Amino acid sequence: MKSYGLIGFPLSHSFSKKYFTHKFEQEQIKNCKYELHPIVRASEIVDLVESNPALCGLNVTIPHKVEVMAYLNELDEAASEIGAVNCITIDRSGDKPFLKGYNTDAFGFAESLKPLLKPHHKKALIFGDGGAAQAVKYVLKQLDIPYLTVIRHVKPGTILYSGITQELLKEYTILINTTPLGMLPNLDSFPPIPYQYLNEQHLAYDLVYNPEETAFLAKVKTQGGTLKNGMEMLTLQAERSWQVWKK
Repeated sequence: MKSYGLIGFPLSHSFSKKYFTHKFEQEQIKNCKYELHPIVRASEIVDLVESNPALCGLNVTIPHKVEVMAYLNELDEAASEIGAVNCITIDRSGDKPFLKGYNTDAFGFAESLKPLLKPHHKKALIFGDGGAAQAVKYVLKQLDIPYLTVIRHVKPGTILYSGITQELLKEYTILINTTPLGMLPNLDSFPPIPYQYLNEQHLAYDLVYNPEETAFLAKVKTQGGTLKNGMEMLTLQAERSWQVWKK
């Protein structure tokens, strides 16, 4: 029996376990299981791998996507440039387990964004500058889409929300929320931008997937913009993880 799983903390509810358990049942993959491994510190991955010889692959969620890299033997190009890992392969063919880290979030975001892009979608605003934002930046660079990072406090290379003007929004028509604003239970929160200047030219992508329509997306919809939540990205990154593990 091959074992796969998710590390993070806390892991009270997990999209990944539900997704892979359903996948294994639907595709009649009988020799695989997916389990949750709530670990407080990223360093605990060492004992986890050693004490679970059937463990072949892991997904990684907050707060370990960055810290876990110190315990890996190799990173793929995307994970290295982004500076975060959400998928790990475990190769036990040698004397010691060999762990390689990947970032499948970038794949999921790219593949869900590309079908929505129109000729007028030339520049993007990224709300937030955490780990998720780094994967978004990586993809935008790959797609040759210039971007500005928008945050609450002054930091080099970024702008403040107060700096978003009507003129700026005419030029930057892709709006990407990488913050937890609008996520359960804070349903009434949203990026503080001048929504009255948005129109049908704007594409709003929210990495939040629960609820399906955040306050951010609802406000953009009122102005006639195109909407996308994070569910497809989540599904695509999970499927990409499976392809990586099966290599």
